[in-house]
Amino acid sequence: MQSLEALARDARALAQGEPLSAPETEVARQLQICNACRYCEGFCAVFPAMTRRLEFGKAEVHFLANLCHNCGACLHACQYAPPHDFAVNVPQAMAQVRGQTYADYAWPPALGVLYQRNGLVLSVALALALALFLMMAAATQGSLWSHASAGDFYRVFPHNLLVSIFLPVFAFVVFALAMGVRRFWRDIKPVTGAVDVKAPAAAEAAHDVLRLKYLDGGHGDGCHNDDDAYTLSRRRLHHLTFYGFLLCFAATSVGTLYHYLFGWVAPYDLPSLPKLLGGAGGLMLMAGTAGLWRFNRRRHPLHGDAAQKPMDLGFIALLFLTSASGLLLWWGRATPAMTVLLCLHLGAVMALFATLPYGKFAHGVFRTASLLRHAVERRLPNPIGLGSD
Repeated sequence: MQSLEALARDARALAQGEPLSAPETEVARQLQICNACRYCEGFCAVFPAMTRRLEFGKAEVHFLANLCHNCGACLHACQYAPPHDFAVNVPQAMAQVRGQTYADYAWPPALGVLYQRNGLVLSVALALALALFLMMAAATQGSLWSHASAGDFYRVFPHNLLVSIFLPVFAFVVFALAMGVRRFWRDIKPVTGAVDVKAPAAAEAAHDVLRLKYLDGGHGDGCHNDDDAYTLSRRRLHHLTFYGFLLCFAATSVGTLYHYLFGWVAPYDLPSLPKLLGGAGGLMLMAGTAGLWRFNRRRHPLHGDAAQKPMDLGFIALLFLTSASGLLLWWGRATPAMTVLLCLHLGAVMALFATLPYGKFAHGVFRTASLLRHAVERRLPNPIGLGSD
């Protein structure tokens, strides 16, 4: 029976033998230059992981591309950045490969094309179309604009109907993302040590994910955006968005427990836990997404992949619409406008969940997998003996 080292070596050789796409070839070219320079070795996780390698095959490129947080620090520090003949632009090259990996690892594979079509217009149009459909359904029941249904969500849409709509979609989202990241993990594991994740590595990766560690530019001063100035604003806005989303999800989860365990039916009032979690989460999510929208529109043209901007803005817009419509529903739930506001909120939530496996949300899943493998790899002996972790 072959040893783990032999299996890893064979898998690495196989990965190196696979033909690289044009974006992958460009990443490999730039990393060879970076490996000779090593000025950016202390910036983020990409560069210490890079220095453990002399060659960059498909699996290595996919791993490093998803490890990159696109903070831009290396681009602004690089002496070989455009307009130099070497034209080293690691953030942009990595972003192009990341977009390719999302499509390549999508499940089912045929739906990978949705990453190229999941833009701002499509996302907003889907949310509005779903909301309009729900309004038409409510209108047939005579409850679209009615004092009688004000404050009673389930008089408009019965609880069991909502569960029958959202539960299959949620289950599909989880399954599709799990299948995609499973294939990604299977491909990058042999080239990142071929050993399983242990508790210390998992704790380190969780720390890095929850703190968004590598959005500090690697030195704590922050990232660059539309100029050479450092800023931590992007990291803070990501925190507001990430934790706002988690609080909203927690509010929904607690509300589900209230309904099934205690028979307490929505809507809930302050100071109930669902309302506290949902209100705080909604405000954080609105503030975070509004700020990220502004940052995305002002992003330095050499940062990231311009082709992915519509997908980025579509995801930001759906998150904003979900939080804003939820807060509006809270404000107007006792008015005749409740049904319209409920339809708008449900339409935004349904559109958000329907596009999660094929939009920017996937980058968090793949990046977490890469950070886990990085935490494992850096605990192993450096096969080259050079560089630093």
